[in-house]
Amino acid sequence: MSNLLEVGNTKELAEGTMKPVLARGHEILLARVGDSYYAVDNRCPHMGGNLSQGKLEGTTVTCPLHGSQFDLTSGQVVRWLSGGLASKIGKLVKPSKAINVYKVKVEDSRVLIEI
Repeated sequence: MSNLLEVGNTKELAEGTMKPVLARGHEILLARVGDSYYAVDNRCPHMGGNLSQGKLEGTTVTCPLHGSQFDLTSGQVVRWLSGGLASKIGKLVKPSKAINVYKVKVEDSRVLIEI
């Protein structure tokens, strides 16, 4: 991996939790699921919702604004917006878009991501 940047320590992130980090000007969501660490864009591509304030279930994060869900392993959309007429209109106006995923490496207790 090239361009590795330390974004945290394994002791700072309990299993099943996530936190926002700033890495070279990028807002990144850092999450721990089991013994695996994931790094993705922290902002939802729909309306910029702060994903670190959303809900983490397994490797799926839910945006706190409109319920869009993303898979932390791939960045792919699990669900784009949630329910109702407003959701149907929103899907027409702004089609679904995946979030960027960053490679994560753990060395000793340091969590590093590739930017």
